[in-house]
Amino acid sequence: MARIGEFEGSALNAAAPGHVFVFSALLFPMIAVVDLAACAVIRGQSFSGRYFLLATLGFLLTSLILDRAHVHSSKAARRWPSELFDIVSRWLLIAGLSYGLIELGGLSQLIGYPVLLLWVISTPFLMWFAQRGVRFVLCQRFPGSTPLRAVIVGVTDVGRRLESRINKTPVLRTRAIGYFEDRSPERLPAGERGAILGRTSELREFVLNHDVNIVYITIPLSRQRRITDLIDSLSDSTVSIYFVPDLFVFNLMQARIDAMSGIPLIAVRESPFYAGRIVAKRLEDILLATIALLILSPIFLIAAIGVKLTSPGPVLFRQLRYGLDGRPIFIYKFRSMRVLEDGSRSYTQVTRGDIRVTGFGSLLRKTSIDELPQLLNVLEGSMSIVGPRPHVVAVNEQYRRLIPDYMIRHKVRPGITGWAQVNGCRGGDDLESMTRRIECDLEYLRSWSMGLDLRIIMRTAMLLVRNRDAF
Repeated sequence: MARIGEFEGSALNAAAPGHVFVFSALLFPMIAVVDLAACAVIRGQSFSGRYFLLATLGFLLTSLILDRAHVHSSKAARRWPSELFDIVSRWLLIAGLSYGLIELGGLSQLIGYPVLLLWVISTPFLMWFAQRGVRFVLCQRFPGSTPLRAVIVGVTDVGRRLESRINKTPVLRTRAIGYFEDRSPERLPAGERGAILGRTSELREFVLNHDVNIVYITIPLSRQRRITDLIDSLSDSTVSIYFVPDLFVFNLMQARIDAMSGIPLIAVRESPFYAGRIVAKRLEDILLATIALLILSPIFLIAAIGVKLTSPGPVLFRQLRYGLDGRPIFIYKFRSMRVLEDGSRSYTQVTRGDIRVTGFGSLLRKTSIDELPQLLNVLEGSMSIVGPRPHVVAVNEQYRRLIPDYMIRHKVRPGITGWAQVNGCRGGDDLESMTRRIECDLEYLRSWSMGLDLRIIMRTAMLLVRNRDAF
């Protein structure tokens, strides 16, 4: 399975040497293992038994959470602070999960804390240096070799993006030399007219006579007969052929290539959580929710006593919302109002100075303490720490008809906090405010990573002390 942030990336990956991608998949896990062995030796301990178990956990979790090293990415090289932050944040999660599993197994006392601390501190920086070092070596090595020659069929948006990616990624050792296009020059963008090598009927002869290694076909899916004829015309050559469909005409959501019993599938709109990502996200939720409950238990107690003493009614109340895949769930909140509306049929947005809010409830809402019981929802599996905030049912039913792609936000579990909330989109239920919120939610689904979740959590913590939109 090959997930694609930009769809054409899957095709051009094949142009790079296969061993580069195998190496990039093993780089981070191997560094985790080797560094643990080195830390044990430095502290005068043997790398056996207890440390071998920890190394195995580190290898597996690193493969799962850190994914593949970006040794071929020229874009990552220009963003080293965010690249380092992403590695460090994910590594801290890996280390926490590894230690948690060792603790549950009753083996933590056998692990030397100085070794563990040295491993936790040194490994992410070694990973970062190794990734940048390998990228530098590859970029120095491949430009000196003979590059593969590629042509692109179709002067299309995806074709131009593909050409840019190929020519700006040296490690692919591929050069896009031009296009084949049947449209007349006056119908083409002005900047592309000089890059035309000929018409598609001339492609076969050009490939045979100019040592072309790769042909990328980017013409629309509707031209099936034309695509078939092109492929047939190249059947007596050794050129590699890749079809790069322009899926950007759709609103892509975690697009990727998959297969079912040998039948190729293209996912256009899907959840970001599949395979190992489901496990990683759930482990993240359980670990962070457990830590938060332990740390915040005194606040829970004070809030519960305050609610009970300042107004009649239950301490907690349940409110009906939509959860994963649009299934109904009940979320928990500290009661901050004199009424217990669940919003299933109608909902009136809380306003500043709303008489329904109790005095103590106003304090809970301003500090977002009223939302803390949703940590219990996280542990039971109906919510996540980070995700699109769940709206009341009446609001869902109103805006799903007004905002395109509104219900896609329910492809993941709702969260206690989310990308919309840390980008100033909390509060307000008018169409403009809700549209901005949904745009942020969909951007989160497109861009999800463990590092993004951790950034949202840290930004949420900073915003809580100066939030002016809660009342």
